[in-house]
Amino acid sequence: MSSSSSQDQRPLSPHLQVYKPMLTTAMSIVHRITGVALYFGSLLVAWWLVAAASGSDYFSLVNGFLGSWFGRIILFGYTWALIHHAIGGVRHLIWDTGRGFELDTVEWMARANLIGSTGLTVLLWIIGYSVR
Repeated sequence: MSSSSSQDQRPLSPHLQVYKPMLTTAMSIVHRITGVALYFGSLLVAWWLVAAASGSDYFSLVNGFLGSWFGRIILFGYTWALIHHAIGGVRHLIWDTGRGFELDTVEWMARANLIGSTGLTVLLWIIGYSVR
């Protein structure tokens, strides 16, 4: 068994409070959150497909919910999560090739991920409403 004096001299492991918050840290956390959101959003897509196969009454109920203001907010979030996670996956694919590890490049790719996913989501919804 060790004595308490030897434990007092051991260095502490760095933790989140030691590091300065950075955009890349936030993007890493958001990438994980969007992965979880995609799981639940995929359940909504499956629910919609089951409703389509079940008959017109049940499909109208599900379509009514997804077409409501609350459902559209959920679908907008699902769209953003899908695009954001996909762009983040491309960023990780670039890193897997051994490229893009320079600090300026990492910061640029994090910003591009955030701006690109937001812009593409809004653009996709504008196109969707104009075609509708």
